[in-house]
Amino acid sequence: MTLEILTAESFQKFCEKPQIKSFMQSVEMADLLSRRGYKVTYLGLRKANDIQVAGVLYSLPMTGGLHMEINSGPLYQEETLLEPFYLALKDYAKKNGAIELVIKPYDNYQTFDSDGNPISEEQSHFLDTLKNLGYQHDGFQTGYPEGEPVWHYLKTIKGDDSKSLLKSFNKNCSRNITTALNYDISIRNITREEIPQFKQIIEETGKRQGFEDKSLSYYYDLYDSFGPNAEFVVAEINSTAALAHLDQKISLLNPSAKQYEQQLQKLEKQKNIVQETLAGKESETVPLACALIIYSPSEVTYLFGGSYTKYQKFSAAFLIQYHAMKRALQKGITLYNFLGIQGIFDGSDGVLRFKQNFNGYIVRKMGTFRYYPSPIKYKFIQGIKKLLGRH
Repeated sequence: MTLEILTAESFQKFCEKPQIKSFMQSVEMADLLSRRGYKVTYLGLRKANDIQVAGVLYSLPMTGGLHMEINSGPLYQEETLLEPFYLALKDYAKKNGAIELVIKPYDNYQTFDSDGNPISEEQSHFLDTLKNLGYQHDGFQTGYPEGEPVWHYLKTIKGDDSKSLLKSFNKNCSRNITTALNYDISIRNITREEIPQFKQIIEETGKRQGFEDKSLSYYYDLYDSFGPNAEFVVAEINSTAALAHLDQKISLLNPSAKQYEQQLQKLEKQKNIVQETLAGKESETVPLACALIIYSPSEVTYLFGGSYTKYQKFSAAFLIQYHAMKRALQKGITLYNFLGIQGIFDGSDGVLRFKQNFNGYIVRKMGTFRYYPSPIKYKFIQGIKKLLGRH
Protein backbone atom coordinates (compact mmCIF):
# COMPACT_ATOMS: atom_id res chain seq x y z
CA MET A 1 0.00 0.00 0.00
CA THR A 2 1.30 3.43 -0.93
CA LEU A 3 0.17 7.00 -0.30
CA GLU A 4 0.38 9.05 -3.46
CA ILE A 5 -0.58 12.40 -4.91
CA LEU A 6 -3.58 12.09 -7.20
CA THR A 7 -4.70 14.19 -10.13
CA ALA A 8 -7.99 16.05 -9.85
CA GLU A 9 -9.41 13.63 -12.44
CA SER A 10 -8.36 10.56 -10.43
CA PHE A 11 -9.81 12.00 -7.25
CA GLN A 12 -13.05 12.92 -9.00
CA LYS A 13 -13.37 9.38 -10.31
CA PHE A 14 -12.80 7.92 -6.85
CA CYS A 15 -15.42 10.29 -5.37
CA GLU A 16 -18.09 8.43 -7.32
CA LYS A 17 -17.54 5.25 -5.26
CA PRO A 18 -18.11 6.03 -1.53
CA GLN A 19 -21.73 6.32 -0.41
CA ILE A 20 -21.08 8.76 2.43
CA LYS A 21 -19.30 11.98 1.55
CA SER A 22 -19.38 15.72 2.13
CA PHE A 23 -19.18 18.49 -0.45
CA MET A 24 -16.05 19.52 1.48
CA GLN A 25 -14.31 16.55 -0.16
CA SER A 26 -14.83 17.48 -3.81
CA VAL A 27 -12.88 18.98 -6.69
CA GLU A 28 -15.19 22.00 -6.48
CA MET A 29 -14.22 22.59 -2.86
CA ALA A 30 -10.56 22.10 -3.73
CA ASP A 31 -10.92 24.76 -6.40
CA LEU A 32 -12.54 27.13 -3.91
CA LEU A 33 -9.75 26.54 -1.38
CA SER A 34 -7.15 27.26 -4.07
CA ARG A 35 -8.90 30.52 -4.93
CA ARG A 36 -8.85 31.42 -1.22
CA GLY A 37 -5.07 31.05 -1.05
CA TYR A 38 -4.67 27.48 0.24
CA LYS A 39 -2.32 24.95 -1.28
CA VAL A 40 -4.40 21.91 -2.18
CA THR A 41 -3.20 18.33 -2.65
CA TYR A 42 -5.26 15.25 -3.52
CA LEU A 43 -3.90 12.27 -1.58
CA GLY A 44 -4.85 8.63 -2.11
CA LEU A 45 -3.95 5.28 -0.61
CA ARG A 46 -3.46 2.69 -3.31
CA LYS A 47 -3.88 -1.04 -2.75
CA ALA A 48 -3.57 -3.59 -5.55
CA ASN A 49 -3.66 -0.86 -8.22
CA ASP A 50 -6.90 0.66 -6.87
CA ILE A 51 -7.37 3.78 -4.77
CA GLN A 52 -9.10 2.78 -1.53
CA VAL A 53 -8.90 5.96 0.59
CA ALA A 54 -8.54 9.55 -0.63
CA GLY A 55 -8.88 13.09 0.62
CA VAL A 56 -8.43 16.76 -0.18
CA LEU A 57 -5.55 18.00 1.96
CA TYR A 58 -5.08 21.75 2.18
CA SER A 59 -2.29 23.70 3.81
CA LEU A 60 -1.36 27.22 4.86
CA PRO A 61 1.88 28.60 6.31
CA MET A 62 1.91 29.15 10.08
CA THR A 63 4.68 29.99 12.49
CA GLY A 64 7.27 27.22 12.32
CA GLY A 65 5.89 25.34 9.32
CA LEU A 66 2.63 24.40 7.65
CA HIS A 67 -0.88 23.81 8.95
CA MET A 68 -2.26 20.82 7.03
CA GLU A 69 -5.89 19.74 7.20
CA ILE A 70 -8.39 17.24 5.84
CA ASN A 71 -11.88 18.54 6.56
CA SER A 72 -14.90 16.20 6.45
CA GLY A 73 -12.77 13.33 5.20
CA PRO A 74 -11.11 11.26 4.05
CA LEU A 75 -13.37 9.30 1.70
CA TYR A 76 -13.04 5.54 1.79
CA GLN A 77 -14.53 2.25 0.66
CA GLU A 78 -13.16 -0.03 3.37
CA GLU A 79 -12.93 1.19 6.96
CA THR A 80 -10.06 -1.22 7.67
CA LEU A 81 -7.85 0.81 5.34
CA LEU A 82 -8.29 4.05 7.28
CA GLU A 83 -5.54 3.06 9.71
CA PRO A 84 -2.81 2.67 7.06
CA PHE A 85 -3.97 5.91 5.43
CA TYR A 86 -3.76 7.88 8.69
CA LEU A 87 -0.37 6.31 9.41
CA ALA A 88 1.02 7.21 5.98
CA LEU A 89 -0.46 10.70 6.34
CA LYS A 90 1.67 11.30 9.44
CA ASP A 91 4.82 10.52 7.44
CA TYR A 92 3.66 12.73 4.57
CA ALA A 93 3.02 15.65 6.94
CA LYS A 94 6.42 15.28 8.60
CA LYS A 95 8.30 15.08 5.29
CA ASN A 96 6.48 18.06 3.80
CA GLY A 97 7.02 20.61 6.55
CA ALA A 98 3.85 20.39 8.62
CA ILE A 99 4.01 21.61 12.18
CA GLU A 100 0.35 20.70 12.68
CA LEU A 101 -1.84 18.13 10.91
CA VAL A 102 -5.59 18.31 11.52
CA ILE A 103 -8.18 15.66 10.63
CA LYS A 104 -11.91 16.29 10.90
CA PRO A 105 -13.55 13.00 9.84
CA TYR A 106 -17.03 12.91 8.36
CA ASP A 107 -17.94 9.65 10.08
CA ASN A 108 -20.90 9.76 12.47
CA TYR A 109 -19.94 9.16 16.08
CA GLN A 110 -23.55 8.84 17.27
CA THR A 111 -27.08 9.35 16.00
CA PHE A 112 -29.91 11.07 17.92
CA ASP A 113 -33.58 11.74 17.37
CA SER A 114 -34.85 15.24 16.66
CA ASP A 115 -34.93 16.09 20.38
CA GLY A 116 -31.38 14.96 21.07
CA ASN A 117 -32.08 11.50 22.52
CA PRO A 118 -29.51 8.87 21.44
CA ILE A 119 -30.83 6.24 19.04
CA SER A 120 -27.52 4.52 18.23
CA GLU A 121 -24.45 3.30 20.06
CA GLU A 122 -21.31 5.43 20.16
CA GLN A 123 -19.00 4.48 17.30
CA SER A 124 -15.86 4.68 19.41
CA HIS A 125 -13.83 2.44 17.06
CA PHE A 126 -13.39 5.41 14.72
CA LEU A 127 -11.97 7.37 17.64
CA ASP A 128 -9.69 4.55 18.75
CA THR A 129 -8.10 4.18 15.31
CA LEU A 130 -6.82 7.76 15.34
CA LYS A 131 -5.90 7.86 19.02
CA ASN A 132 -3.89 4.65 18.76
CA LEU A 133 -1.86 6.24 15.97
CA GLY A 134 -0.92 9.22 18.14
CA TYR A 135 -3.51 11.76 17.02
CA GLN A 136 -4.81 13.97 19.82
CA HIS A 137 -8.57 14.45 20.10
CA ASP A 138 -9.92 17.91 20.95
CA GLY A 139 -12.67 16.20 22.93
CA PHE A 140 -16.40 16.21 22.34
CA GLN A 141 -17.70 19.76 22.16
CA THR A 142 -20.89 21.71 21.72
CA GLY A 143 -21.40 24.91 19.77
CA TYR A 144 -19.22 25.64 16.77
CA PRO A 145 -15.55 24.99 17.61
CA GLU A 146 -13.34 26.96 15.21
CA GLY A 147 -16.56 28.15 13.58
CA GLU A 148 -17.53 24.69 12.30
CA PRO A 149 -20.44 22.43 13.19
CA VAL A 150 -19.79 19.08 14.85
CA TRP A 151 -23.52 18.41 15.29
CA HIS A 152 -25.58 18.12 12.10
CA TYR A 153 -29.34 18.12 11.61
CA LEU A 154 -30.44 15.79 8.78
CA LYS A 155 -33.57 14.59 7.05
CA THR A 156 -34.03 11.53 4.85
CA ILE A 157 -36.41 12.33 2.00
CA LYS A 158 -36.27 9.06 0.10
CA GLY A 159 -39.49 8.11 -1.64
CA ASP A 160 -41.32 11.35 -0.85
CA ASP A 161 -43.16 13.38 -3.47
CA SER A 162 -43.89 17.07 -2.83
CA LYS A 163 -47.22 16.36 -1.10
CA SER A 164 -45.99 13.61 1.18
CA LEU A 165 -42.88 15.71 1.82
CA LEU A 166 -45.06 18.52 3.14
CA LYS A 167 -46.93 16.06 5.36
CA SER A 168 -43.65 14.76 6.77
CA PHE A 169 -42.98 18.12 8.49
CA ASN A 170 -44.59 19.12 11.78
CA LYS A 171 -47.85 21.07 11.78
CA ASN A 172 -46.17 24.42 12.43
CA CYS A 173 -43.88 23.91 9.46
CA SER A 174 -46.66 22.81 7.11
CA ARG A 175 -48.75 25.79 8.21
CA ASN A 176 -45.89 28.22 7.55
CA ILE A 177 -45.24 26.76 4.10
CA THR A 178 -48.95 26.95 3.23
CA THR A 179 -48.97 30.57 4.41
CA ALA A 180 -45.99 31.38 2.17
CA LEU A 181 -47.66 29.66 -0.79
CA ASN A 182 -50.77 31.80 -0.25
CA TYR A 183 -48.62 34.89 -0.79
CA ASP A 184 -47.48 33.51 -4.17
CA ILE A 185 -43.85 33.96 -3.09
CA SER A 186 -41.42 33.12 -5.88
CA ILE A 187 -38.07 31.40 -5.42
CA ARG A 188 -35.33 31.74 -8.00
CA ASN A 189 -31.59 31.34 -8.45
CA ILE A 190 -29.79 34.66 -8.49
CA THR A 191 -27.18 35.73 -11.03
CA ARG A 192 -23.56 36.43 -10.11
CA GLU A 193 -24.24 40.16 -10.36
CA GLU A 194 -26.89 39.88 -7.62
CA ILE A 195 -24.55 38.37 -5.01
CA PRO A 196 -24.15 41.71 -3.12
CA GLN A 197 -27.93 41.81 -2.53
CA PHE A 198 -27.81 38.16 -1.40
CA LYS A 199 -25.02 39.02 1.03
CA GLN A 200 -27.07 41.89 2.53
CA ILE A 201 -29.69 39.42 3.75
CA ILE A 202 -27.00 37.19 5.33
CA GLU A 203 -25.41 40.24 6.98
CA GLU A 204 -28.70 41.30 8.57
CA THR A 205 -29.25 37.77 9.86
CA GLY A 206 -25.69 37.56 11.18
CA LYS A 207 -26.12 40.72 13.26
CA ARG A 208 -29.33 39.33 14.70
CA GLN A 209 -28.02 35.83 15.45
CA GLY A 210 -24.44 36.74 16.36
CA PHE A 211 -22.41 35.15 13.56
CA GLU A 212 -19.87 36.75 11.26
CA ASP A 213 -20.70 36.87 7.57
CA LYS A 214 -18.38 35.72 4.79
CA SER A 215 -16.63 38.26 2.57
CA LEU A 216 -18.08 39.25 -0.78
CA SER A 217 -15.09 37.69 -2.55
CA TYR A 218 -15.84 34.36 -0.82
CA TYR A 219 -19.33 34.29 -2.32
CA TYR A 220 -18.00 35.10 -5.78
CA ASP A 221 -15.33 32.40 -5.49
CA LEU A 222 -17.84 29.79 -4.30
CA TYR A 223 -20.22 30.72 -7.11
CA ASP A 224 -17.44 30.29 -9.67
CA SER A 225 -15.99 27.09 -8.16
CA PHE A 226 -19.21 25.12 -7.69
CA GLY A 227 -21.08 26.36 -10.75
CA PRO A 228 -24.50 24.67 -11.12
CA ASN A 229 -23.87 22.50 -8.03
CA ALA A 230 -24.34 25.58 -5.80
CA GLU A 231 -27.65 27.40 -5.91
CA PHE A 232 -27.87 30.90 -4.47
CA VAL A 233 -31.63 31.14 -4.01
CA VAL A 234 -33.76 34.09 -3.01
CA ALA A 235 -37.42 34.20 -2.03
CA GLU A 236 -39.28 37.27 -3.27
CA ILE A 237 -42.75 38.70 -3.03
CA ASN A 238 -44.50 40.90 -5.55
CA SER A 239 -47.19 42.92 -3.78
CA THR A 240 -49.53 43.14 -6.78
CA ALA A 241 -49.20 39.44 -7.58
CA ALA A 242 -49.60 38.49 -3.91
CA LEU A 243 -52.83 40.47 -3.52
CA ALA A 244 -54.22 39.07 -6.78
CA HIS A 245 -53.36 35.54 -5.68
CA LEU A 246 -55.07 36.05 -2.31
CA ASP A 247 -58.16 37.49 -4.04
CA GLN A 248 -58.28 34.42 -6.25
CA LYS A 249 -58.03 32.16 -3.18
CA ILE A 250 -60.95 34.07 -1.62
CA SER A 251 -63.04 33.71 -4.80
CA LEU A 252 -62.58 29.95 -4.70
CA LEU A 253 -63.88 29.59 -1.14
CA ASN A 254 -67.19 27.83 -0.66
CA PRO A 255 -69.54 30.17 1.32
CA SER A 256 -71.58 27.21 2.52
CA ALA A 257 -68.58 25.39 3.98
CA LYS A 258 -68.24 25.19 7.78
CA GLN A 259 -64.73 26.69 7.67
CA TYR A 260 -65.70 29.51 5.29
CA GLU A 261 -65.60 32.39 7.80
CA GLN A 262 -62.35 31.16 9.36
CA GLN A 263 -60.69 30.72 5.96
CA LEU A 264 -61.94 34.09 4.74
CA GLN A 265 -60.62 35.88 7.83
CA LYS A 266 -57.22 34.24 7.43
CA LEU A 267 -56.90 35.31 3.80
CA GLU A 268 -58.13 38.84 4.53
CA LYS A 269 -55.57 39.08 7.32
CA GLN A 270 -52.86 38.04 4.86
CA LYS A 271 -53.98 40.75 2.46
CA ASN A 272 -53.65 43.30 5.25
CA ILE A 273 -50.14 42.05 6.05
CA VAL A 274 -49.10 42.53 2.40
CA GLN A 275 -50.59 46.03 2.27
CA GLU A 276 -49.13 47.16 5.58
CA THR A 277 -45.70 45.52 5.36
CA LEU A 278 -44.97 46.46 1.77
CA ALA A 279 -46.52 49.92 1.76
CA GLY A 280 -44.26 52.60 0.34
CA LYS A 281 -41.80 50.20 -1.30
CA GLU A 282 -40.19 51.63 -4.43
CA SER A 283 -40.17 48.23 -6.09
CA GLU A 284 -43.15 45.91 -6.23
CA THR A 285 -40.84 42.89 -5.89
CA VAL A 286 -39.13 42.62 -2.52
CA PRO A 287 -36.53 40.03 -1.38
CA LEU A 288 -37.52 38.25 1.84
CA ALA A 289 -35.01 35.48 2.50
CA CYS A 290 -32.14 33.62 0.88
CA ALA A 291 -30.14 30.40 1.12
CA LEU A 292 -27.04 28.81 -0.33
CA ILE A 293 -27.67 25.16 -1.22
CA ILE A 294 -24.96 22.72 -2.33
CA TYR A 295 -26.02 19.70 -4.39
CA SER A 296 -23.86 16.57 -4.50
CA PRO A 297 -24.83 13.02 -5.55
CA SER A 298 -25.03 11.75 -1.95
CA GLU A 299 -26.61 14.70 -0.12
CA VAL A 300 -27.97 18.20 -0.39
CA THR A 301 -26.40 20.67 2.03
CA TYR A 302 -28.05 23.82 3.33
CA LEU A 303 -24.80 25.74 3.79
CA PHE A 304 -26.32 28.90 5.23
CA GLY A 305 -29.13 31.36 4.72
CA GLY A 306 -30.89 34.36 6.13
CA SER A 307 -34.05 36.42 6.22
CA TYR A 308 -35.09 39.99 6.92
CA THR A 309 -36.71 40.35 10.35
CA LYS A 310 -39.38 42.75 9.11
CA TYR A 311 -40.61 40.20 6.57
CA GLN A 312 -40.71 37.08 8.73
CA LYS A 313 -44.52 37.02 8.71
CA PHE A 314 -44.29 35.81 5.11
CA SER A 315 -42.59 32.55 6.26
CA ALA A 316 -40.21 32.61 3.29
CA ALA A 317 -37.42 30.76 5.15
CA PHE A 318 -39.68 27.70 5.49
CA LEU A 319 -40.61 27.86 1.81
CA ILE A 320 -36.96 27.94 0.71
CA GLN A 321 -36.23 24.70 2.59
CA TYR A 322 -39.29 23.08 1.02
CA HIS A 323 -38.13 24.27 -2.40
CA ALA A 324 -34.61 22.84 -1.89
CA MET A 325 -35.97 19.48 -0.75
CA LYS A 326 -38.24 19.26 -3.78
CA ARG A 327 -35.18 20.01 -5.94
CA ALA A 328 -33.39 17.15 -4.17
CA LEU A 329 -36.28 14.81 -5.02
CA GLN A 330 -36.07 15.86 -8.67
CA LYS A 331 -32.36 15.06 -8.66
CA GLY A 332 -32.87 11.72 -6.90
CA ILE A 333 -30.91 12.78 -3.80
CA THR A 334 -32.28 11.21 -0.62
CA LEU A 335 -30.40 13.01 2.18
CA TYR A 336 -30.89 16.65 3.17
CA ASN A 337 -28.29 18.12 5.51
CA PHE A 338 -29.30 21.25 7.43
CA LEU A 339 -25.75 21.32 8.87
CA GLY A 340 -24.98 22.91 12.18
CA ILE A 341 -26.73 23.01 15.50
CA GLN A 342 -25.11 23.59 18.89
CA GLY A 343 -25.69 20.15 20.38
CA ILE A 344 -27.45 21.77 23.35
CA PHE A 345 -30.98 20.50 23.92
CA ASP A 346 -32.36 22.75 26.65
CA GLY A 347 -34.47 24.83 24.28
CA SER A 348 -31.94 27.66 23.99
CA ASP A 349 -30.81 26.87 20.44
CA GLY A 350 -33.08 28.84 18.10
CA VAL A 351 -31.43 27.35 15.01
CA LEU A 352 -32.28 23.86 16.27
CA ARG A 353 -35.89 24.88 16.96
CA PHE A 354 -36.26 26.04 13.35
CA LYS A 355 -34.75 22.84 11.93
CA GLN A 356 -36.85 20.60 14.22
CA ASN A 357 -39.91 21.81 12.30
CA PHE A 358 -38.84 19.52 9.45
CA ASN A 359 -38.87 16.33 11.58
CA GLY A 360 -35.36 15.10 10.94
CA TYR A 361 -32.68 13.59 13.13
CA ILE A 362 -29.27 14.54 14.52
CA VAL A 363 -25.76 13.16 14.11
CA ARG A 364 -22.68 13.96 16.12
CA LYS A 365 -19.47 13.97 14.14
CA MET A 366 -16.19 12.80 15.64
CA GLY A 367 -14.69 16.25 16.07
CA THR A 368 -11.08 17.32 15.53
CA PHE A 369 -7.88 15.29 15.72
CA ARG A 370 -4.38 16.77 15.69
CA TYR A 371 -0.93 15.39 15.06
CA TYR A 372 2.29 17.31 15.73
CA PRO A 373 5.33 15.96 13.84
CA SER A 374 7.62 18.01 16.12
CA PRO A 375 5.67 18.41 19.38
CA ILE A 376 8.49 20.12 21.31
CA LYS A 377 8.97 22.68 18.55
CA TYR A 378 5.21 23.27 18.40
CA LYS A 379 4.91 23.77 22.17
CA PHE A 380 7.89 26.13 22.19
CA ILE A 381 6.36 28.30 19.42
CA GLN A 382 2.97 28.34 21.16
CA GLY A 383 4.69 29.39 24.40
CA ILE A 384 6.48 32.26 22.66
CA LYS A 385 3.24 33.38 21.00
CA LYS A 386 1.48 33.33 24.37
CA LEU A 387 4.22 35.47 25.90
CA LEU A 388 3.86 37.94 23.04
CA GLY A 389 0.09 38.00 23.43
CA ARG A 390 -0.62 36.37 20.07
CA HIS A 391 -3.07 33.56 19.41
